[in-house]
Amino acid sequence: MNIGFMKQTAILLTAMVFFFNIENGFSQNKTIYEVTATEVIQVSSYTYLLVKGKNTKMWLVVPKFEAKVGEKYYYKGGMLMSNFNSKELNRTFENVLFLENISPSKIDLEIKTYKHNSKNNNSKKDTNKKLKKISEKIPPISNGISISELLKNKHLYKGKTVIIKGKVTKYTPKIMYKNWFHLQDGTEYNDVFEITVTTNAQLKVGDIVTVKGTITLNKDFGYGYLYKIILENAVIIE
Repeated sequence: MNIGFMKQTAILLTAMVFFFNIENGFSQNKTIYEVTATEVIQVSSYTYLLVKGKNTKMWLVVPKFEAKVGEKYYYKGGMLMSNFNSKELNRTFENVLFLENISPSKIDLEIKTYKHNSKNNNSKKDTNKKLKKISEKIPPISNGISISELLKNKHLYKGKTVIIKGKVTKYTPKIMYKNWFHLQDGTEYNDVFEITVTTNAQLKVGDIVTVKGTITLNKDFGYGYLYKIILENAVIIE
């Protein structure tokens, strides 16, 4: 058999396994990958690395750090995004892998991952303790639904577009190129009274808005970020 053909086939199979593990969300693969940076691009908050592994070559995007061409780095997990458009670079990437952590040392990577997960777990516990339900009731608009209705019948709304009116109780901008916020309307179901929403709109805590977006169930972003229900790609309609 042709040696060149066998080599190309092996590379293709390795790449297929790699992308199968990543799928379309955060990878659950705990394998640590070793790569070498062949190109580095710095933007305001992120570092883009074109890296080469044993049989793969792809772009990684990580929180900004001092990266060097020719340096070896280690990573695991990540979130794959296809046809990703960077507004800062005015460039569309066929595939990019977003990472929380990357390190020139395997041991240091494990330490960073442990600290990151521990911090997130602690912060989640603290956040849950601080959650406070708003006192006012905000009725839905004529073609909208309440948060209690959504939570009670979430499986009926899976993959569907819904409209909800509520108050912004938490707002975090520019996470994975999206703005994240919590929305409440004064209703609840089984002691849950708010929903997480992603959007491109700019908001502030205290805003009362009507949003339209798609409901996704059991959305797993990895690193402990599992949302039983989330309203994605919301637009503000009033």
